[in-house]
Amino acid sequence: MIVTVLAFLLTIGILIVIHEYGHYRVAVACGVKVLRFSVGFGRVVWRRQASPEATEFVLSALPLGGYVRMLDEREGPVEAHELSRAFNRQPLMRRVAIVSAGPLANLLLAVLLYAAAHWIGVDEPKALLSTPAPASLAEQAGLRSGDWVRASSRGGDDEWTELQSMNDLRWQLTQAVLEGQALKLSVSDAQGHAERSVTLPLQRLESRDVSPALMKQIGIGAPYSEPVLGEVKAAGPAAMAGLMAGDRVLSVDGKPVSDAQVLREQIRESVRDNAAPPMLWSVDRAGRTLQLTVRPRVVNDEASGTPIGRIDAFVGQPPQMVQVQLGPVDGLVKGAQRTWEVSVLTVKMLGRMLVGEASLKNLSGPLTIADYAGQSAQQGLAYYLGFLALVSVSLGVLNLLPLPMLDGGHLMYYLFEGLSGRPVSDIWLARLQRGGVAVLLALMSVALFNDVARLLGLH
Repeated sequence: MIVTVLAFLLTIGILIVIHEYGHYRVAVACGVKVLRFSVGFGRVVWRRQASPEATEFVLSALPLGGYVRMLDEREGPVEAHELSRAFNRQPLMRRVAIVSAGPLANLLLAVLLYAAAHWIGVDEPKALLSTPAPASLAEQAGLRSGDWVRASSRGGDDEWTELQSMNDLRWQLTQAVLEGQALKLSVSDAQGHAERSVTLPLQRLESRDVSPALMKQIGIGAPYSEPVLGEVKAAGPAAMAGLMAGDRVLSVDGKPVSDAQVLREQIRESVRDNAAPPMLWSVDRAGRTLQLTVRPRVVNDEASGTPIGRIDAFVGQPPQMVQVQLGPVDGLVKGAQRTWEVSVLTVKMLGRMLVGEASLKNLSGPLTIADYAGQSAQQGLAYYLGFLALVSVSLGVLNLLPLPMLDGGHLMYYLFEGLSGRPVSDIWLARLQRGGVAVLLALMSVALFNDVARLLGLH
């Protein structure tokens, strides 16, 4: 819990400081007087000001945001000798630069964070496939347990992208689904032999909402894992059947078990009429083949509420891992590429939610961010940097949306001013501000509801 809270506060603090520093730095460069640089809202808990004419730097009690207050005639009287330093007196392009600097600072930070994560290197699951779900696109395309996906190509392009890990494969799948494109895969066996090409016709999918149900329809799930048992809980169904850690499961009720994914599904789906009949397992234990009778216990699935089987043992070995690490130049290029891809993906997802093609359940709020911040921090520095980059991209893109109260809303006003030759009237500014507040409150309410629903297991 402490790690989660500290990681969340560090995440929010870094992103706010960078965002507001973008506004501050460009404002100073444009000759605008900055009165206050605040991290947080509400009551001031710490302040520093070098002189009465210098910028006041403050920390406020509510750390979920920040602001840069500039000299502006619309917010109070400005002395004649300082009129040239007032924000509202600046040429249009300077105001555009100052306002857009915050989101752009977040996007630039994301590039550097993604690059740093690749420079450090992370251990990720190798792109070895488990058995595809029955009747899925992957099964129909001929993918099999133990296949190694080496590269991919979206749409009709002949340009192949090398896949370094399972995470890369999932990222390519996500983008292809959202684009409604077929995904070609270059596949070999686990040793790298017998390469072949298969095509997943993702354009045939009716939904563009990337969800667990859709991924099951595609058929690519967890990475390949050997069907070997790990820890066996005392007094559980596995222990009572005589199963032990290290047992390799060969078959269940006469059906061969190719990987841990198949075994987990057989256990889950063993329930009939709210009861789990006994299953005959053939296992290899230190070179000896044993026949054991296992009767799973019945529990309700947290997600669907349907009855499923459990044996109270860890099923499967950890997947094979590969280290993904890049050099200085390649890491920077990859950081810029990933920042662009995530930005485009974020805009498309927001657009699909707006027209009803994607679920509003995809919106996340501070509780989910805090949870993921804690998890990534516990996994290591590179994972945390990657998470921080993802949130930084989201913050940058969201702030560029043309909504009043956001930087993108101000840029929308300036676009009108540039096209019409006159600023937006005070009456319309007030109306748009009220509308913007209503939209933001609605989005925050949905995001918070989704957070609570996830914590309660309702999503």
